[in-house]
Amino acid sequence: MSRRPVSVDFHFDVMCPYAYQTSRWIREVRELTGLQVNWRFFSLEEINRQEGKKHPWEREWSYGWSMMRIGALLRRQSMADVDAWYERAARALHVEGHKPHEKAVARHLLEELGFDPGLVDQAIADPTTGDEVMADHQRVVDAGGYGVPTLFFPDGQCLFGPVLIDPPSGEAALRLWDAVTAWTEFPHLYELQRPKTAADQQQIAETFRPYLEARDWVSINRGEVVTFDKLR
Repeated sequence: MSRRPVSVDFHFDVMCPYAYQTSRWIREVRELTGLQVNWRFFSLEEINRQEGKKHPWEREWSYGWSMMRIGALLRRQSMADVDAWYERAARALHVEGHKPHEKAVARHLLEELGFDPGLVDQAIADPTTGDEVMADHQRVVDAGGYGVPTLFFPDGQCLFGPVLIDPPSGEAALRLWDAVTAWTEFPHLYELQRPKTAADQQQIAETFRPYLEARDWVSINRGEVVTFDKLR
């Protein structure tokens, strides 16, 4: 078995329910192995933008894009700060069915974590936070990526996934980590995908129900694993 990497860059959008489930797994791997997880951004709003619609940075407030600008400001303080914020904001949306993409809720969650709720306004007033989100986003696009979760390894290789709804823990989490990192031994292994039955689709819908009820946007499938609109 190849040596496990010591670090990974994990690109996410708070809006993505799959990225949240995978982030739960990668945190478990970190707990068990000491893996260094570097949190990076990616904009589903931008990659799925319909022709003629505004770019997310052209809007006064964009759901995922603006949330990630808050994350960018926290990341300047420390990776631990953006880690705590992503975990809390994503759990609020994907488990509790709250709306962290609303300014009032975003402020409340920051305060709950012990951060200054004024960071919401500071992040939006600072154009360089948008530059940081764009740089992370473009990194994925330049690698041929189209969604999240996307992982970058120390040797520069990039993988999309793993995509799951039931993140494993303990030894099972490590077996999945070893399976994922084994892909890096085969640079021309592009895809391995499990077809979804009607029962699978129903289970996904049930898992994502808080997200589907809390979101204020329409999800578009452009290479992602599933079209969320079919699950509403």
